[in-house]
Amino acid sequence: QVQLVESGGGLVQTGGSLRLSCAASGRTFSTNVVGWYRQAPGKEREFVAFINWSGGTSYTSSVKGRFTVSRDNAKSTVYLQMNSLKPEDTAVYYCRHDGYWGQGTQVTVSS
Repeated sequence: QVQLVESGGGLVQTGGSLRLSCAASGRTFSTNVVGWYRQAPGKEREFVAFINWSGGTSYTSSVKGRFTVSRDNAKSTVYLQMNSLKPEDTAVYYCRHDGYWGQGTQVTVSS
C-alpha cells in the first residue's frame, strides 16, 4: 500500500505561481502513471495532468502551457508547477497512483 501526501497549496493572486508536491510513502512509486486531479466547489473531480515512469506527460486543455508536471523517482515525488494561475484554477488538488488518492491540497486564486 502507498500513501500519497500532497503539499504546496495556498492562496495566490491571479497570474501567480504555485508548485504542488505529491510524495509517496510506504513504498516507492511503481512504474504506473501518477495523475493530478482537481475538484472545485460544487463540481466533479476532473483530470489535470499525468506523468508516466519515463517522463511522458499529458494535460487537460485548460492548463496546457501553464502547468508542468514532473517527477523525481529517487525521491518518490511528483510535482505540479502551476504558472499564470486564474481564479478558475481554484480547487482542491489531488494526486492519484495505483488507485490510491492523497488527501488533497487547497489552491485558491484570488481575482
